[in-house]
Amino acid sequence: MSFIAGKIAWILLKPSNLLALMFVFGAVVALVGRRRAGRILMAGALLAFLACAVLPVGAWLLSPLENRFPAPALPERIDGIVVLGGAIEPGLSADRKTLSLNGNSERLVAFAALARRYPEAKLVFTGGSGNPFRPELREGDWIGPFLDAAGIARERVIVERDSRNTDDNARFTKTLMKVQPGQVWVMITSARHMPRAVGIFRKAAWPVIPYPVDYLTTREVGFGIGLNVSGGLAAVDAAAYEWLGLVYYRMSGRIDAFFPKP
Repeated sequence: MSFIAGKIAWILLKPSNLLALMFVFGAVVALVGRRRAGRILMAGALLAFLACAVLPVGAWLLSPLENRFPAPALPERIDGIVVLGGAIEPGLSADRKTLSLNGNSERLVAFAALARRYPEAKLVFTGGSGNPFRPELREGDWIGPFLDAAGIARERVIVERDSRNTDDNARFTKTLMKVQPGQVWVMITSARHMPRAVGIFRKAAWPVIPYPVDYLTTREVGFGIGLNVSGGLAAVDAAAYEWLGLVYYRMSGRIDAFFPKP
């Protein structure tokens, strides 16, 4: 039930949705006679919208997340590589009968590259359904076509297809792979997601080498003015998803620190 509640809460708290709701609510308040209060709400929503569109607000929020875990120097030998789901669109893939990837596809590109670099390492893809209303649409069911295209034998990759979130990724995969103390594992996910993912894997007593990809910002984000409505709001939404996730996971005890560090 908490999984569904979390999905609903994100719909309401997603900044782009929240600003739209705030503007509409302000208009309704103004129409029912509270003109001053309504105008304040509408003006606040509009100003926040313009700030996200004109200023690099999203980049400012993303930068601390993406810079938290630098790209590592990998050892000569590792025991396994685990890549977190989030790059495959299972609903679209099923509808079109062909593999469909999203903006997180660098996770799979890095997975393929490391698989070739470490031919003896165990390989795991972990990803089920993040859609509470379509649980049958699982990312793990569509990793096969990518492996074929990347030239990686399907039988070499273990697929964990039951997880719904990052907490499940860590717990289910650790059990599936019977991870032993002292083993060296590399974990691949988007840079902005890495702090929360590392915190979750640590909580599961599974230390991993973080391998961040899918960067959305440069190492240093300055002050620039432009006009990018869709891109600006998308960046703010992406950052808010991770910051709120860190708060929620810390409050629920799924991670031991609000902002896990190396």
